[in-house]
Amino acid sequence: MLYFAERYYCFTIPPSTMARLSVNINKIALIRNSRKGNLPDLLQAALDCEAFGAQGITVHPRPDERHVRYSDIPLLKKAVTTEFNIEGNPVEQFMELVLQYAPTQCTLVPDAPGVLTSDQGWDTLKHRTFLTDVVARLHEKDIRVSVFVDAEERHVEGAKAVGADRIEFYTGNYAALFPDNPAQAVEPHARCARLANNIGVGINAGHDLNLDNLRFYKEQVEGLLEVSIGHALISDALYFGLQNTIQMYLRLLR
Repeated sequence: MLYFAERYYCFTIPPSTMARLSVNINKIALIRNSRKGNLPDLLQAALDCEAFGAQGITVHPRPDERHVRYSDIPLLKKAVTTEFNIEGNPVEQFMELVLQYAPTQCTLVPDAPGVLTSDQGWDTLKHRTFLTDVVARLHEKDIRVSVFVDAEERHVEGAKAVGADRIEFYTGNYAALFPDNPAQAVEPHARCARLANNIGVGINAGHDLNLDNLRFYKEQVEGLLEVSIGHALISDALYFGLQNTIQMYLRLLR
């Protein structure tokens, strides 16, 4: 699907009418890391995303630093003026980094070492004790905590039990099913969103959301507060340009 009719729009949408867009800049860091030097400039890219309308910047520093590096975090923390979200597996090295630089939000993701990309949420029942301790440590620094979960009621309830402020729905399965059956794809997310709203847990979402499936997801998932999008957005920017692409995603989130 092409979007030529939309690519020249540039406007501001009132934040009260939309979910927030946090741009994951890992893929920009991946391109930088493929060569020596600082091209593209990750810090400038973050500032440009904000200037183009993004309401947050997300990074996911992995232990092998194949994307964002640990050394990028202090620079980004100092420069980012919107919401700064650091996501990752809360091993001790990661926790020390997050506690030192205190982002707006920390999203806890159960990535196994060497995993290509985040592909599942936490078993919040199995890991209840561990997550409770991690959440408490982050709250001591006034960091909002989001727990990455699959769209299953027990894991939503488990996130509430460990003290999380929000959940982030893993939307990879939704994106895979969406082309054939959008209603079936979104049904567990809509159902779990109703539960989250009832028990007082905020709702974020991320993974494989794109220009084709984002609006439907936003319309069906009540109370969606924020989406984190990186791979698809940066890929679209190759065709439409970064500024136009961010505006296109913001329009879908109205």
